[in-house]
Amino acid sequence: MLQSEHDSEATSVPSARFRTTHWSVVLTAGKRDSPNAEKALAKLCTTYWYPLYAFIRRRGYGVHEAQDLTQDFFARLLQKSFLQSADPHKGKFRSFLLVSLKNFLANDWNRNQTIRRGREFSFISWDDETVENRYAQESARQSDAEKLFEQSWAFTVLEKVMGELKREYVAAKKAGLFATLQVYLSGEKNRVPYAEVMVTLNMSESAVKMSVLRLRRRFAELLQAEIAQTVTSPKEIDEEIRHLFAAFNP
Repeated sequence: MLQSEHDSEATSVPSARFRTTHWSVVLTAGKRDSPNAEKALAKLCTTYWYPLYAFIRRRGYGVHEAQDLTQDFFARLLQKSFLQSADPHKGKFRSFLLVSLKNFLANDWNRNQTIRRGREFSFISWDDETVENRYAQESARQSDAEKLFEQSWAFTVLEKVMGELKREYVAAKKAGLFATLQVYLSGEKNRVPYAEVMVTLNMSESAVKMSVLRLRRRFAELLQAEIAQTVTSPKEIDEEIRHLFAAFNP
C-alpha cells in the first residue's frame, strides 16, 4: 500500500488549476454552450468506471450484464439534462456518482438502449480476463459493495498517480531510479535497506535519501492534483486524501 506524505511534504495545488478541474467541469458539461466540457468530464470519469463496475458486480450482476450497465450508466451521466441536476453542495463527486448509480440500478433505466461495449466510451477498456482477475482479488477481501467501491476508487486513484509519476521519471531518463525507489512510497516496514540501494544505484546515502524525499514530494503533489478534480474546495483535499487511505482499513 502507498503511503501518504501530503501533510508535511506536498506543495499546495495552485488555485487556478483547481478552478478548472473540479466540480465546475460537471456543471459546465450540463450547459449547451460547452463543446469541450463533456470530453473533460469523460476524462474525469476514467478514475471511476472500474469502481462502478465492481459495485455492480458485487450487487450480483454477471460479467457482461455489468459491462452493459456500466456503459448505460455513463451514457445517462453524459446527458446534459442529467448533469443539470448535479449539485456539488450535496457531496463529493465520488458520492454523487455512487448515489446516481444506485438510482439508475433501482429504476432499471432504459435497458433496451444498451450500448455496444467498447464502442462508445474510449475511457473504458474491456479486457474481461484482466478486469475479472482484479475484481476477484478485490472482492475476496471485501464483501460489502459500497466498501468495495471505495477501495476500488482508492486503488484506481493511486494507480493513476503512480503511472503519471513513472512517466515523468521515464521522460527524465530516470526509469531505473524510479524502479528502485518506488518501494519507499509503501507504508510497509520491510523495505529495502538504504545500504542495499546505495550499491544498486552507486549513490551515497545522503543522495539516496534526497532522491526518496523528492519522489515522495512529487507523489504527494500529483495525488493532491488528482484529488482536486473531485472536490468542491481546496480545503477538502487533505480530508479526501485521508479518506482515500482510510478506505484500505477493514
